Amino acid sequence: MSPAALLLPFAAGAVGGAMNALAGGGTFATLPALIALGLPANVANATSNVALLPGAATSAWAFRDELGPVGGVGWRLLAAVTFVAALAGSLLLVATPTRAFDLIIPWLLLFAFVVIAFGKHAADWLHARVTIGRPTLIGAQVLLGVYGGYFGGGVGLMTTAVYGLLAGVSPRALFAPRVTMLGIANLAAAVVFVGFGLVRWAACVPMLLGAMLGGWAGAKLGKRLPADAVRLWTLMVTGATTAVFFWRAYA
Repeated sequence: MSPAALLLPFAAGAVGGAMNALAGGGTFATLPALIALGLPANVANATSNVALLPGAATSAWAFRDELGPVGGVGWRLLAAVTFVAALAGSLLLVATPTRAFDLIIPWLLLFAFVVIAFGKHAADWLHARVTIGRPTLIGAQVLLGVYGGYFGGGVGLMTTAVYGLLAGVSPRALFAPRVTMLGIANLAAAVVFVGFGLVRWAACVPMLLGAMLGGWAGAKLGKRLPADAVRLWTLMVTGATTAVFFWRAYA
């Protein structure tokens, strides 16, 4: 890659790191940039996962003192479930042919967009009407872990919505367990992706550096921006990315 070409993954990493620090959804910035560089979708997804890992790990470490049970389930049990499920999800990605993943990924993006747009309202509506127990929370964590290992786009926002529904806890109180589970899922997936040689390091390294810078800047900016502005920005990026991937796969 030429020095000029390295600017694209660095800039995308900076935007993705900032988005993850603000509200999640950093994959929607990093994945299209890697595909624009010519990487197959599954390789781009694996490379994006590894590039965003340090930022997720840093966030999890920063909030380690706030970790506690979620809905009566200890965070260590949730972490173990997440790690095993994410390993399974990432192995599933390795086994998915590139063309099949090209056709699947727009639907995953659309699902993430719907969750971002309506997840909070749906969670509030359901929580007012049903009470769901501990086994259901563990089952939901298995699904979140598999999704996080396979693709991961919007999984942080999905986790907030699911925890809010099943545990009845506010989004701020869920920040520590959410970022911890994200970091663990990313770590499990990174082990598989690196082991199977799916990561393109020439693009991953500048993106990783950009994500670290963006994560720091996003944390600073997040103290000044209203929550609605952050959510609107995330929706715009997610919606545009979803439309582009549908056009790319089916046009």
